Amino acid sequence: MARKKPKGKGALFTAFNVAYEDGSVTSNRRVSNDLLDQSFGDAFDDLARAALEGQDKEIAERSGQIRAKIKSITKV
Repeated sequence: MARKKPKGKGALFTAFNVAYEDGSVTSNRRVSNDLLDQSFGDAFDDLARAALEGQDKEIAERSGQIRAKIKSITKV
């Protein structure tokens, strides 16, 4: 008798392409779906932007190089 395949879990991350004001672009930036919870009424794009800015701040602290401001984000 054939076994049923177990249902996979939902995606843990959502990927975004990020364009910066200085013209640079980063692809497939991952943001945890926990950070994108809209239960408090915040817009999805605002939550994603805040999470990505937090990642940029952490990277800047480690590398010593400040990132330009985010111009736009696109969900992949």
